[in-house]
Amino acid sequence: MKLKAMLVDDELPILLNLKAVLPWEDMGIEVAALARNGKEALQHFRELKPDLVLCDIRMPVMDGMAFLSEARKDDAECDFLMLTGYQEFEYAREALQRGVRDYILKPIDYEQLEQSVRQVCGQIRTRKQDRLQEVERWGRMASMAYEKQLYHALLGLHTEGESVWLPEHGMAPDRLWFSLYLADIDQYAELSLQWSDQERRSRNAEITGTLRQLVAADGCPVAVMQLREGEWCLIEQRERGANWRIRADHANERLQRLREGIEERMKLPISFVAYPEGIRMTEMESAYKKLQRMLLQSAGNWKLVCARDKAANAELSEHPSLWRAVDVIVSKMRKLDQSAMSQALMDLKHCVIKEQEQELYCAEKVLHYLLLHLLRELREMNMIAPQEEEKIWRKLQHSISVKNVMEMIIELVDDAMDKAFSKKTAEVLMLSAKDYIHRRLSGDLGVEELANYLGISVSYFSLLFKSHFGETFVEYVTRLRMEMAQSLLLTTDKTVTEIGSVSGYSERRYFTKVFQKFSGMTPSEYREHHQVER
Repeated sequence: MKLKAMLVDDELPILLNLKAVLPWEDMGIEVAALARNGKEALQHFRELKPDLVLCDIRMPVMDGMAFLSEARKDDAECDFLMLTGYQEFEYAREALQRGVRDYILKPIDYEQLEQSVRQVCGQIRTRKQDRLQEVERWGRMASMAYEKQLYHALLGLHTEGESVWLPEHGMAPDRLWFSLYLADIDQYAELSLQWSDQERRSRNAEITGTLRQLVAADGCPVAVMQLREGEWCLIEQRERGANWRIRADHANERLQRLREGIEERMKLPISFVAYPEGIRMTEMESAYKKLQRMLLQSAGNWKLVCARDKAANAELSEHPSLWRAVDVIVSKMRKLDQSAMSQALMDLKHCVIKEQEQELYCAEKVLHYLLLHLLRELREMNMIAPQEEEKIWRKLQHSISVKNVMEMIIELVDDAMDKAFSKKTAEVLMLSAKDYIHRRLSGDLGVEELANYLGISVSYFSLLFKSHFGETFVEYVTRLRMEMAQSLLLTTDKTVTEIGSVSGYSERRYFTKVFQKFSGMTPSEYREHHQVER
């Protein structure tokens, strides 16, 4: 970290010696200005804002003490070293009272002066670094608070009282306008059956990181959020006044770039849909559900669909009762609301019967969508075994009737509910904790945050977690992150810094330290060692 210094002395030989004798470059300091009196120094001070000033006390026009007094009114952060040939105690006392770091007597002992300068500059750098880290920490906290509100809004959990964080331009989130984009890996549930848990986590984390890199290249504030495996919601904060056609063209261009970027880097089939018209935070849940349904229509076709597209909307608007029943079933599944689930399934049956009586053929497609949706939800909740899921996929490979699909859905829901309620309350809490951790493994995670999410105390959470998983929260999260990092080091050409970021560590030095403690070697050594082995 390079610092700026200013030298002030009315005696030109001393001023030139100060600049020439001390190893400024070696100390990481730029001598930004020289001044012969306090008035001249004050002008430079206000223009250059130096980190360090070496200043004589006795000078014409404006002396050092007067300059120090005026400079302190402008900037309390700059450090001063005062130089004088006078040894009166009053000068030293006044200088120290005004926050002078050191008081150097003439004739100057340059070795002693260099030592003082190095010591003061070390303190300045520490202070600046602490402040940067504090700003970054508050920035991350603000970002987390903002994303938490967006996350709650997508799930329909947002309330007005939650909008406590203000973005940089001073508007509360409830007053902002947003555009939504949704990405989904085609046939993710079936495709990911062949992956291990670690591979699934690594692939999802890598796609999240890739999407963030791609949208960051656009220079627009876009939050990339993963609500479930294989699916990502991109939320763009924007101005409301843009023309609809311009927004639609912008959305299609962005989706095209994202699709090509993911296809090139990840080699996975992915579909995108967009809701580019402006919506409020309170409208996000309905927009998100609409995008999920649109993905059902576009999956596998590389089709870029906008929510204002009349053709894309036709089927959704014609069968509101079916989609409403689907929404209720999915939401109640996550809340393990058994009575509401039973009522929702009955409503779905009535809707399907009505559709069949009217010879409408949307029901079969909607039921298939619901079945796949439930499979993904149950997998994330750890409420379905891989072999049970494979059995369902084998059945779906054959042509089956609407009645059979409905029976499969009812059986799936009943089995899931039985499993959920056969578990102890503590086990259900830990399943929720596991789901929460895996979805946020790449970001900041804390015990307090997770305990608050589950609605229990930190001490009780820690006790339950250690009992259920056999390791502490920190040990568990660290292990998952390190396993993810090891996988990415061996299967990708990402840099160590990029892998650290994807694994939840924004600082490379700290990531390397944790990785070395876990693996016995640095990330670079780990990659080289295993490449040699292969």
